[in-house]
Amino acid sequence: MSGGPWTDDENDRIVADYFAMLADDAARRPYGKAERRRRLTPRLTDRSEASVEFKHRNISAVLQGLGEDWIPGYRPAFNFQMALAEAVARWLALNRAWVERMPVAHRATGPRDEARLWVGPPPTVRNRPPPQELEQMPHIARKFDVAGRDERNRALGRAGEKLALGHERAVLADAGRDDLARKVRWVSEEDGDGAGYDIASFAPDGQTRLIEVKTTNGWERTPFHISRNELAVANERRDEWRLFRLWNFSREPKAFEPRPPLGAHVSLTPTTFQAGFH
Repeated sequence: MSGGPWTDDENDRIVADYFAMLADDAARRPYGKAERRRRLTPRLTDRSEASVEFKHRNISAVLQGLGEDWIPGYRPAFNFQMALAEAVARWLALNRAWVERMPVAHRATGPRDEARLWVGPPPTVRNRPPPQELEQMPHIARKFDVAGRDERNRALGRAGEKLALGHERAVLADAGRDDLARKVRWVSEEDGDGAGYDIASFAPDGQTRLIEVKTTNGWERTPFHISRNELAVANERRDEWRLFRLWNFSREPKAFEPRPPLGAHVSLTPTTFQAGFH
């Protein structure tokens, strides 16, 4: 039988064990889940291997809510206790290099930089997750400010923009428009932030595309920050402006591209206010 609610010490132990496996998985190093479970179980309080395996699935769910990578072999299981989410947050706070890491596949330059990405439809009401999942995921994202974390991770943002830049050039080259591919500009890199978009590109017919890139290692519904200026440009130039949402970046980057008005696709929530004296 189980020993009752998991203690903070037990949660910390299993979270550390999970991240050790996740690091091996991300680096494509071989590891044995069953062997790790057998080694971990005696260090816990009266836990069965089945309960340990299910807890690993709970950790995957927490990481999904946090917009982080998780072990594909541990499918997320919801209805986890907030104490487990706190344990994952503690581990991440003590291991900041993990959040700020760059996937090996995106460190080097080369042919991959000019490759087309998988671009699919944006999340909709029709393909939304089950209610149980929807209840916990937004709560976790708000509590731990997932959008703010991704926004502050400049290395992640820059890497995403670089990959999107290569995608735009590859699409144009594949369409026989090398002339336009050579004109694609990385505006935020060359001119700095403030334009309201990151990349100035083109459709194969020559139509201007103003692309704002938002990148996360998490799932496609991970929340993100968007500035007042970006929204203003999106509304003023809605025929040209596009949001390029990159997700699953650390594993196999995918994207979707909602068109303005953004309010038709996402809930826009004010998170800061400008304070002026009376």
